[in-house]
Amino acid sequence: MCGRYSLTASRDALEARFGAAFPEHEPRYNCAPGQRLPFISASEPDEATRGEWGFTPTWADDAFGQINARAETVREKPAFRDAFEARRCVVPADGFYEWTETGGRKRPHRVAFADDRPFLMAGIHARWEDPDAAAQTGLDAFGGGTATDENEAGPTETFAVLTTDPNDLVADLHHRMAVILTPDDAETYLHGSPEEAAAQLRTYPADELRSYPVSTRVNDPANDDPGLVDPV
Repeated sequence: MCGRYSLTASRDALEARFGAAFPEHEPRYNCAPGQRLPFISASEPDEATRGEWGFTPTWADDAFGQINARAETVREKPAFRDAFEARRCVVPADGFYEWTETGGRKRPHRVAFADDRPFLMAGIHARWEDPDAAAQTGLDAFGGGTATDENEAGPTETFAVLTTDPNDLVADLHHRMAVILTPDDAETYLHGSPEEAAAQLRTYPADELRSYPVSTRVNDPANDDPGLVDPV
């Protein structure tokens, strides 16, 4: 799976590499589920959207909070297939974390390109609104209640990262890895047909990547500083 990642590049570096604006971007060293993070959608390719990492389909009554979707079944699962058909996105990162267990202790490792360049992970997104909050907002409009900050927030953009079989490097750490896309593959994934997009969901080769152990401080999502990406 992909349960934590980094996006340490500056806004200028991201905009130069991906050709999209990243308003309000700040480097992140410990991107975690539930946080609002940038993704680039097929419908708005010129500006990154900020969404909650934890996908919920538009029709759901309750939040799913699904951070990953399997590339092999994303076109079949009822929760994901509509989003893959019409709401694909790419998620920028420059590394992701996986954990190994040794002697009863979990040790985090960071996987990144040798030059730490930013890359794109395949994703899906959806705009979800809590039906209870929507109903309360309707009552408020007719004087039937008091609006809250949550009601006023309205629909929430949500996204998930697609995963596939690991390459030889990641296989030593986990049995799944994020789908990493080359720039050309990302273009096809976003704007091609569903069949063309599905053909891009391949395991990225290991020879351009490296992995190394990092501080166990990354285990706590509250920690978010440059020291988290340093080798230990």
